[in-house]
Amino acid sequence: MGELVERVNEQDEVLAVVDRGDAIRHRWLHRIATIVCRDADGRVLVHRRPDDVSLFPGQFNWMLGGAVGVAESYADAAAQELTEELGVQGRPQFVFKFMCAGAISPYWLGLHEVVVTEPVQPDPSEIAWHDWLTESELIDLVRHQAFVSDAREAFNRYRALTHQPEMK
Repeated sequence: MGELVERVNEQDEVLAVVDRGDAIRHRWLHRIATIVCRDADGRVLVHRRPDDVSLFPGQFNWMLGGAVGVAESYADAAAQELTEELGVQGRPQFVFKFMCAGAISPYWLGLHEVVVTEPVQPDPSEIAWHDWLTESELIDLVRHQAFVSDAREAFNRYRALTHQPEMK
């Protein structure tokens, strides 16, 4: 059996423990924790996925993230992903969650933010390139077709919370 996750319902209540591959294959709702990293100047960390990965190869994203494990909170999963993908410690703060239709499967996406003040050491198996972008630079990149579609949806929802216009 692979990675275990909690299958959840439309209210984000646990129904069962399942294999993540089965959750994706059967399009069962499960949980994903994401993190938006900002530096001390408020710039956002953006990265490009490696070309040889199975999910979203070569595409850009403004979030790091991964599946929420069994009996794990969104915040704990976000903190773990921050350490695994960037090699830094932090306590991401919850911003919002929403049910995402998902490019490969539906899921609940919990979005968190953290300010990163130490140098990052990206995991090359997850991150091929990264840079800190201003909000306007990020807006331009979100318009790019090589931007992960789920990340674009999260970005639009995030901007709506701050009363900024949606990006197409």
